[in-house]
Amino acid sequence: MGSESSQTPQSRQAETGGRVVYFNGEIVPEAEALVSFRDRGFKYGDAVFDTTRTFGHEIFRLDEHIDRLFKSLRYLQIDPVLSADEYKSITMEVLEANLPLIAGDNDYWVTQRVSRGIDSPDIDATTEGGPTVIIECLPLPLKERATLFRDGIEVVIPSIRRTPPDALSPRVKTNNYLNLIMGDLEAKARNPKAWAILLDSSGNLAEGIGSNFFTVTDGVIRTPRSRFVLGGISRDTVMSLGKQLDIPIIEEDIDLYDAVNADEVFLTSTSLCVCPVSSVNGVKIGADIPGPITKALTNAYIDLVDYDFVSQYLSRLEA
Repeated sequence: MGSESSQTPQSRQAETGGRVVYFNGEIVPEAEALVSFRDRGFKYGDAVFDTTRTFGHEIFRLDEHIDRLFKSLRYLQIDPVLSADEYKSITMEVLEANLPLIAGDNDYWVTQRVSRGIDSPDIDATTEGGPTVIIECLPLPLKERATLFRDGIEVVIPSIRRTPPDALSPRVKTNNYLNLIMGDLEAKARNPKAWAILLDSSGNLAEGIGSNFFTVTDGVIRTPRSRFVLGGISRDTVMSLGKQLDIPIIEEDIDLYDAVNADEVFLTSTSLCVCPVSSVNGVKIGADIPGPITKALTNAYIDLVDYDFVSQYLSRLEA
């Protein structure tokens, strides 16, 4: 499914003055990328996606993100339509077309989305026309999240539990986020600033919407076992950096007692990379924001990507 448009992405972007996306074989203005109400991604969340970000307009670990996308597609038995190399090539084409729309100190989320396709009105058929494939960019919410690096994230643990792996693997990045969304809504009802981290079915810390959870106690980093969470690329990056810094890292069950008694807590995510947690269920964590190990990991991450994302966020703070 190659691009069928005779225009270049840059010419389409110049013509519309807005962002462009790849949509089922063509690069078109966002407003033209219309998904049918019968699309199974809309109807059932029957779709997968993956998202990376840019640092100084340079995309981060696209190979790893496309590899994870293909693993999610394989798990849900959805045809990827394109090869991995085609996803990478089109992703870069879309990104390069959209980069002129943002300032040099802004960056994008870059996302590939694939649904099973449109339900056929014929009840004896499944879908018609094949999967829906979208590749798009969205500016990072730098201003909206700037205070998180100054004040830390306030984590709240909702009563809603994370979907257990014996029901549906949390390791697949599907469009169906209702489990995580309901947990987030409950947490924000208690604290509008909160980021929810859900417990697993055994009462151990799992994850939140797009975020992985870490504690630091007596110099040892701990994070929930990979069977119970989505293996974030940022999570993997931090674990690798920790090993390079000779900081012990353990994947194990972490309960609320462990979390509130930790010396440091931090989250990893695509947009934030590494961000300190200031409290868990209202209990203050540590003496400093960020703590020393969180700061060391953050500095190592900045060195790795050759871009100071912390300063990028903090520069958006209102006086």
